Amino acid sequence: MAAPFRDEEIARLRTLLEVEAIRQLRIDYSLAMDSRDIDRLITLFADDAVCEYGPYGSWEGKQVIFDNYKATFSGDLAAPFTSLHINTNHHVELLSDTAARGQCYLTDIVTHVKADENPILWFALYDEEYRKEEGRWKFVRTSLQFFWPERHAQPPYA
Repeated sequence: MAAPFRDEEIARLRTLLEVEAIRQLRIDYSLAMDSRDIDRLITLFADDAVCEYGPYGSWEGKQVIFDNYKATFSGDLAAPFTSLHINTNHHVELLSDTAARGQCYLTDIVTHVKADENPILWFALYDEEYRKEEGRWKFVRTSLQFFWPERHAQPPYA
């Protein structure tokens, strides 16, 4: 029979559960965005959230974020999965029981181009802050630092 968990192991397990919940938030974001489920996507943001998206502007508050996502995913990008947000290397740092920050890489590709065209839209990094509200982690700030094909990055990423 395995020995019972020590207190420090239980604390580490709790930390891992919180980190995994934040990573799941990022996955839910990409799936909702790529499937064009903007109604689901907006539930992942705190009411006072800020999106800093370089060439796409800075969006403050849930309604503005919702409206801008609706406008962004129109025309060639309106159909589900015409873009894919591939996230990797998600680093999460818990700051308290209800606050965290993190970064993860983004490879943003489009699927509506011809086979002989480059599908890569952006290489970027999400720099984010999260808050736990009523038992769920939400985005408080998400700042995209774009690196390729154009560079739109702020310190310390510039």
